[in-house]
Amino acid sequence: MTAATFPSPLSTFKRLSQPKGVMQLGLITRALVIFAGSTMSAVCVLAIARALLGYAPDLPHLSNAAVLFHVTTVVPCVPLGLYLLLAPKGTAMHKALGKLLVALMVVTATSTLFIHEGMALSWIHIFVPLTYRASWLIVSSARKGDIKRHKAEIVGLFLGALMIPGIFAIILPGRLMNVMLFG
Repeated sequence: MTAATFPSPLSTFKRLSQPKGVMQLGLITRALVIFAGSTMSAVCVLAIARALLGYAPDLPHLSNAAVLFHVTTVVPCVPLGLYLLLAPKGTAMHKALGKLLVALMVVTATSTLFIHEGMALSWIHIFVPLTYRASWLIVSSARKGDIKRHKAEIVGLFLGALMIPGIFAIILPGRLMNVMLFG
């Protein structure tokens, strides 16, 4: 009979604290991505559950097609981005899901241009050109094999253009996520 072999429990911690490749995240970046992505994913699930179960008040936001479209494209970006930043890199799955994430982020950013009071854009719309720039550089750096730049841009897109506006969507009164969470 063959005895089963199990990896050392310490090998997991070693893998987390010692990046092995250029695309592997360092310990602090990995911790920040895990914390931000997990927390935001949980908050999104909680907000959607509260709304579906009738614990949120009326949501007139959802009568606006641009808001509905925006929420539909941005919510999947959170767990998808978290997965891509933590999963093995360079695989066919990574490449396909990465293309999906970048496409969703571009569509999400574009949809925000149709969400505004009257004709005035707000300060949060600054993330639109930042998302376009990062998306372009993510794709072009990956095609050139500049993995260091690719990594920097995708981490910046995830933490900067996804998490920061997400936090403001939660804390600013009257925003859809705020209403769904706090009533």
